[in-house]
Amino acid sequence: MILINLLPHREERRRQRKQAFFVGLGVAAGVGVLAAGLWYGALQQLTQVQQARNNFLRDETGKLEAQIKDIANLRAEIEGLKARQAAVEDLQLNRNVPVHLLDELVRLTPEGIYLASIKQTDSAVLVSGVAQTNERVSEFLRNAQSNSPWLDRMELVEIKAVTQPAAPGTREQRRLFEFSLRVSIKQPGQPASAPGAAASGAAARKSA
Repeated sequence: MILINLLPHREERRRQRKQAFFVGLGVAAGVGVLAAGLWYGALQQLTQVQQARNNFLRDETGKLEAQIKDIANLRAEIEGLKARQAAVEDLQLNRNVPVHLLDELVRLTPEGIYLASIKQTDSAVLVSGVAQTNERVSEFLRNAQSNSPWLDRMELVEIKAVTQPAAPGTREQRRLFEFSLRVSIKQPGQPASAPGAAASGAAARKSA
């Protein structure tokens, strides 16, 4: 017995294929939406983590800037205190300079020299006096160059011979030498100038 199928099997197969296609398309769309959702959630989480890091770095940077400003202010205060301390030390030291100057001049002045005037301008001192001989002035210069912790670069400015009037009741006149010296004041521990440098560079005028 021969059976003949008279149903529209081609349309039924086409309908099944179309249905399977739409089902597959829906599944693919669902998977895509799910993947997109997961990716968006992960991206949001990474964004939040990075934002938290940025906020943390911003807060720490603000703290560091405040600390740097405090350190700069402390440094400025320290420098100001150092400057005031140095000024006080200079004043204290300068207050004792005249005492040391006079003490050194008394100690270094050899016999036969009489100091007439002492004039100080800043760290330079002009000394004027009378000597019995030129050798006394030279000895004075040598003493100042080699033995003084407070006087430096003593140089001869001028020396000239003068005749002293005779004493009452005598006719004898004495020949003396008026001189002017320039010397610099130094602090103890300050390097002294090379020996003989001041004497060789002195601008001296000597007259008989």
